[in-house]
Amino acid sequence: MRADRLVSLVLLLRRHGRLSAAALARELEVSTRTVLRDIEALSAAGVPVYAERGRHGGFALLPGFQTELTGLNHDEALALLVAGSRRGAQAFGLGSALASAMRKVVDALPESYRATAAGAAQRLLIDPETDLLARRLVAEEVPDAVVAEIRRAVFAGHKLRIHYAAANQTSQWRTVDPIGLVTVRDQGYLLAKRSGEDRTYRLSRVLAAEELAEPAQRPDRVDLDRVWQERSTRFRTGGDQVAVLVRVNPARREDLVGTALAVRAEETDADGWLRLEVSFQDSRHAEWALWQLATNAEALAPQWLRTSLRNRAAAIAACYGVTS
Repeated sequence: MRADRLVSLVLLLRRHGRLSAAALARELEVSTRTVLRDIEALSAAGVPVYAERGRHGGFALLPGFQTELTGLNHDEALALLVAGSRRGAQAFGLGSALASAMRKVVDALPESYRATAAGAAQRLLIDPETDLLARRLVAEEVPDAVVAEIRRAVFAGHKLRIHYAAANQTSQWRTVDPIGLVTVRDQGYLLAKRSGEDRTYRLSRVLAAEELAEPAQRPDRVDLDRVWQERSTRFRTGGDQVAVLVRVNPARREDLVGTALAVRAEETDADGWLRLEVSFQDSRHAEWALWQLATNAEALAPQWLRTSLRNRAAAIAACYGVTS
């Protein structure tokens, strides 16, 4: 909306002092022509914005033009800035809105908090893009237009048509009753009901979406955390999952648990190693997880998994065997 963009433009100038039309266009994700029109609109409305010519020129506000957000203490301001650094908003298509909101928060802070809160926020990093092993954590891409349509249906309580591409299936249109949106490790999910049955849809697999005028059949109130926990439990205990009994070096327990769907039982052997009964999504998942741990884990059951791991190890040994 243009009104929001005009406010963001003023706040950008308040924060940076002077910006060129090109820089403003990049920040606001519009054309330079739109920026120039917005500058004219602000001037006509009495906002003291002026142009400075020359190589290092641009647009600026007269000194002293600002508003203040009162009532926030330092820790409250810091909490807002740290929250604004999280990438969860990207999964719901709210990245631009979050950036705009953070500009408004920073600009409206009392002068005594602005510098200290912004500086403290730079000392905190939430959910970096890579972990300590340099494994990149890539957020799934969802077109803004698609996730915006889904958001509108969720908030308005309307039925939703989605063109969904389930794994290993032909994409098709489905009409659902949206309940809420969840983001887990930068993956977004739509919780919904379809013909009265619980359904969970990954946002990255929604190819198109259309909000309908018909009201959704759903409760007025929802405990989204409880709903997610219930669905997660059903997911971990259903389908083609396999149970595996494994001995693991205690130093690698978290690596094993981190890849498994669930830990069903655990005890300590006499030698200090741990004996766990864990579940995996399927046989390939189980074999992959145990192979990553090499000699730090031993699959005790089922027998087919022991055989599969032995055959894989034999094949590797043959590949790197000594040749004459």
